[in-house]
Amino acid sequence: MIDPMISLAFAVYSNKGAYALLLGSGISRASGIPTGWEVILDLVRKVAKLEGENCEPDPADWFRNKHKAEPDYSKLLDEIAKSPTERQQLLRGYFEPTDDERSQGLKLPNAAHKAIAQLVVAGYLRVVITTNFDRLMEMALEEVGVAPTVISTTDQLSGALPLPHSGVTVIKLHGDYLDTRIKNTELELATYDKALDVMLDRIFDEYGLIVSGWSGAWDLALRAAFERCPNRRFTTFWTTRSPLSEVCKKLAEHRQAAVLQIKDANQLFEELRAKVQALRDMAAPHPLSAKMAAATVKRHLVDPSAKIRLRDLVHEETEKLFAEINAQAFAAQAQHQPAAELIKRVEKYEACCETLISIFVTGCYWGDPDACKLWVSSLQRIANPTDSGGGLVYLLKLRRYPALLLLYSAGLAAVAAGNYATLAAVLTKSKARDDQNKNEAICSVVYPIAVNEQDVWKMMPGLERRHTPVSDHLFKKSREPLREFLPRDEDYQDVFDRFEYLLGLAHADLNRWGAENGWWGPVGCFAWRGRRFDQGDRTAQKIGAEIVAEGVNWPLLKAGLFGGSLEQLNTAKAKFDAFLGCVHYF
Repeated sequence: MIDPMISLAFAVYSNKGAYALLLGSGISRASGIPTGWEVILDLVRKVAKLEGENCEPDPADWFRNKHKAEPDYSKLLDEIAKSPTERQQLLRGYFEPTDDERSQGLKLPNAAHKAIAQLVVAGYLRVVITTNFDRLMEMALEEVGVAPTVISTTDQLSGALPLPHSGVTVIKLHGDYLDTRIKNTELELATYDKALDVMLDRIFDEYGLIVSGWSGAWDLALRAAFERCPNRRFTTFWTTRSPLSEVCKKLAEHRQAAVLQIKDANQLFEELRAKVQALRDMAAPHPLSAKMAAATVKRHLVDPSAKIRLRDLVHEETEKLFAEINAQAFAAQAQHQPAAELIKRVEKYEACCETLISIFVTGCYWGDPDACKLWVSSLQRIANPTDSGGGLVYLLKLRRYPALLLLYSAGLAAVAAGNYATLAAVLTKSKARDDQNKNEAICSVVYPIAVNEQDVWKMMPGLERRHTPVSDHLFKKSREPLREFLPRDEDYQDVFDRFEYLLGLAHADLNRWGAENGWWGPVGCFAWRGRRFDQGDRTAQKIGAEIVAEGVNWPLLKAGLFGGSLEQLNTAKAKFDAFLGCVHYF
């Protein structure tokens, strides 16, 4: 029999965005947030102390004997704190970390929250229902750049967009601990506002459910929502650390739920994230396909009789990539909030481009000038996507990202090999349509911030504080394809900085856009990296020294850039360097 965990992973992976989470207090237990029962025991201890009695070793049993009643969470809170405001203040200490707790990582997002956030970022989960008052789930989402729509009051519910249009949504059924309207007592938990019932009915009808950490003991209104739902479009997966209570067993049977025995929520969601990622990896192009393509290119380049086969290989992979990146999956309408959508699409674009990147790197490193037309033609094809029919600006700009990846792959390989004729060709002979639908040299149209503004790329994890986030991401992403040719990290950095400087210089010469004291050109991480130790722009200085030493024999001049004119080159360099000198990072 197949492990139910595998079934859960397949369900989440295959039905992207179709599953909602229902999280109870158990999800936050590993963070040191107490469950309802633990809050009860703590409150009982405090009551006993104020009454001058010792309730140990069994506070619950002491309460039964002393007060002739069960220590019920709702009733106990109602007795101790009469108003919602008083209950909020009483509960505050259970959810906010002290400095000491924070240093120990307590009352902060745990592994389960973080794994869920990763699944949300990847687009697999979009709706989180929780009975918890804490903000751990929201904090985990914010850490990965997702700002969810949070619904914790009737007011927020009435103003919320329908779920399919609201991006990632966290529904806090019982409120937020900082809001005085939190629901604690049995009376408050017996019914929900009609609008909330309607929303729950839709979710339970239209989504699959993953239940974790919820006991069902006091939540009468939530149990009623379960019982009202007649449909089961998707499977319900009910996870539990111990045998289900009679209440939960009946609900699980009503939903025909698959019950998963788990160790804890951390293990559950980390394992789910890993399994979904494994399925996603298997769906991506096999890593061997890129290696095989590179090996094939090498064989064809050294075989004069294989020119047609090389052309067919490049053409076939180009058309395959062109079809993939122009498919409906990359339409310029977002299904998620910007950060989540950006991360998801960047990863998908990168996976689609792996094979052609490998071909470009190998071909532009080893290829001779006769092969240039292959890289130029392929790059031009990818740089001109089909008419999208409109959409969100950041997604429209992102459609150039595959071309940017290929441009960097080709340019870095050509610089690494000293193959400047190839570099000149890919920078200027490939044409791309600009905003006025004119065909221009690709270096004038496809460059880092043309593929999206810096602030957009800063939504990517790890790029939030980068001076040049697109460039920094490309630096990291392009490392592995070049490792065969540049095994030393220091050499790779030198090549990367040189290529980005030359890209900016070529752009400045072709466009001559006025900027402060010079001509504007795209700026990469070479600009701030070179100034880190007050050494000036090291890459610019090194290239300047080469131009002085080689004059008209400087490789890119001989390849035809800058009109083949040393005077024009010196003017362009002076203007571009003047602009770079006015760029401030520190």
